Amino acid sequence: MSVSGVKKVVLAYSGGLDTSIILKWLEEQYQCEVVTFTADLGQGGEVEPARAKAQAAGIKEIYVEDLREEFVRDFVFPMFRANAIYEGEYLLGTSIARPLIAKRLVEIARATGADAISHGATGKGNDQVRFELGAYALMPDVRIISPWREWDLLSREKLMAYAEQHGIPVELKREGKKSPYSMDANLLHISYEGYDLEDPWNEPSENMWRWTVSPEAAPDKPTYLELSYHHGDIVAIDGEEMSPATVLERLNRIGGENGIGRDDIVENRYVGMKSRGCYETPGGTIMLKAHRAMESLTLDRESAHLKDELMPRYASLVYNGYWWSPERRMMQAAIDQTQGVVNGEVRVKLYKGNVIVVGRKSASNSLFDESIATFEDDAGAYNQKDAEGFIKLNALRLRVAARRGL
Repeated sequence: MSVSGVKKVVLAYSGGLDTSIILKWLEEQYQCEVVTFTADLGQGGEVEPARAKAQAAGIKEIYVEDLREEFVRDFVFPMFRANAIYEGEYLLGTSIARPLIAKRLVEIARATGADAISHGATGKGNDQVRFELGAYALMPDVRIISPWREWDLLSREKLMAYAEQHGIPVELKREGKKSPYSMDANLLHISYEGYDLEDPWNEPSENMWRWTVSPEAAPDKPTYLELSYHHGDIVAIDGEEMSPATVLERLNRIGGENGIGRDDIVENRYVGMKSRGCYETPGGTIMLKAHRAMESLTLDRESAHLKDELMPRYASLVYNGYWWSPERRMMQAAIDQTQGVVNGEVRVKLYKGNVIVVGRKSASNSLFDESIATFEDDAGAYNQKDAEGFIKLNALRLRVAARRGL
């Protein structure tokens, strides 16, 4: 038993600068065994290098797990049923990945008999809150080690000096002395923070973006897609049935080719500060637009409006780390209940950064009645004289107040 009382800790390990240093730091400071857990959420080539780095560091228990389908099916899709978007712009790509990682951290801790879990989130950011709220909700007595709240390596330069001192390889050095962007990628998005983005006036350089071409460089010919929905989720693209992860992969590729999904945001972090970040969310941008179009045809007006009222609260719960909270689960149950009728097809046109809905249909659940909505002769389907009484009743309180000069 180490002096800290920790024999074994499960580390959320990406193989990047921060967590590579944390691995060594945990061994030195806590004199404990480290178990690494790397989640493959669709970040691509980072996964196997993480395994190789953990092996090179002498780690005995290494967990590298393909969670792409679970991530999209159980986290991304439910969130998009809510049309969740934070502060009008952010599609929550980082936020929605954290509850799944927290879930697996505590499951692996139980399976390996670990005393604690650890993560690489900084003491300034939202991710520390998301990881730890999730872990406490699922394992109330878990011990959490957050190195950024304990050590004095509080700058990228100090981290890189530590890495050099301990022979830890570092990629993506810029201009010799500059630190790299802080990046997070998964199937839903890739984010960029730090470096020259710390000045909100600086325009991101074109070579920063990895998933999308610029709208100016996108094809001059539009791309059309037909998305098939079942209970609020996309199940096929252009008639080809796909798994959730494959849907998002396909939309990311096609969206990126058409310059879809770039965003440059100054957001309000839960810890109180403002933060500037850039995001690429091509597939998610298409999904949000198309899902709203499908709901516009199939959801009753008051259900749709109530969902819109709940959405900002739902988005804040996801952003702030309350995925596993009773209130998020309650809201999810209500949202999912509405999705039973969200079935049909949406046709979108992708053109130079724009997602344009050009068609929607539902054979079994459309509430659009052409005989009522038509500007031509409706054969008595709608009696226009009924509108007079409707208007006067709704105007009654306004007229009473006006007569009294109120």
